[in-house]
Amino acid sequence: MKRRTALALLATPAIAQAQAAWPQRPVRIVVPFPPGGSNDVIARPLAEKMQQRLGQPVVIENRAGAGGSIGAAQVAQAAPDGYTLMVSSSSFAASAAIQRTPYDAIGSFDTVSLLARAPFLVLTNPNFPPRTIQELVAYCRAHPGEVDFASSGPGGINHFVTELFALRAGLRLNHVPYRGMPPAVTDLIAGHVPMLITTMASASAAIRENRVRLLAYCGTGAPAGSPPAPTVKEATGIDYESSIWWGLLGPRGIPAEPLRILNAAIAASLAEADVGRIYEAEGAVPGGSTPQHYAEVLARDIAGFREVAQAANIRLD
Repeated sequence: MKRRTALALLATPAIAQAQAAWPQRPVRIVVPFPPGGSNDVIARPLAEKMQQRLGQPVVIENRAGAGGSIGAAQVAQAAPDGYTLMVSSSSFAASAAIQRTPYDAIGSFDTVSLLARAPFLVLTNPNFPPRTIQELVAYCRAHPGEVDFASSGPGGINHFVTELFALRAGLRLNHVPYRGMPPAVTDLIAGHVPMLITTMASASAAIRENRVRLLAYCGTGAPAGSPPAPTVKEATGIDYESSIWWGLLGPRGIPAEPLRILNAAIAASLAEADVGRIYEAEGAVPGGSTPQHYAEVLARDIAGFREVAQAANIRLD
């Protein structure tokens, strides 16, 4: 008995040392969308910096399909050891509000950290009569049910935020869904739809080349380096703010120490100037968080999107 106790005591420091040595192999970050999208752009510079701090490769794996649910399902089923993570965004919360998935958007995941935020923008075709956000609101009120707005598809994040804008402003708009954001922006430029609410990342070239008109930011202000425009709230008095966030999730049950190490590595990586410059080009502002704060943001947004879905009758047929 004494020999067994002595062996146990000798083994304890070795076990503790092994646990403290996380990570001991590559970390995988799943991007549940194709390469080149905003999730991908947010993930890649972060992974490069995290790799330097963790001392192990941090590999990006694109697992697109079913509006992000294929990649999310894979992560939800992975071992909760900190080695499999996923970049998510507000779109994850919007999908959870109306889409049936093989996972629970809250119960199947641990939140690790927020990564960045970016405001949505109100854009119009240059030939559309309203030239300011105030004029747009007045025009839509004077023409109820006559103004179309584009989205990347039914139940997409920008579908939700535009319906929320209409609800808060007392407008009746017509939804014109597209198969993704690029064709929606193309038709906005061509004048086939007059209005679109999207992100700088989706329309930066069109804005820079004056092929669309930027009327307002939906957040609290213009990010550094972005074109000047008022916010919806300050220009109209309408109680409406909307921005997109990106964050890092993992399977439910990540041990405390890997979670702490990951959170610290993310915070330090986001503070790097070159990461900030890359995010700035996407109209995004880097900013980490505690796991608890990210969990609160995710739960709040899912509940809010469910309210919008009910009020605006957003559903996937």
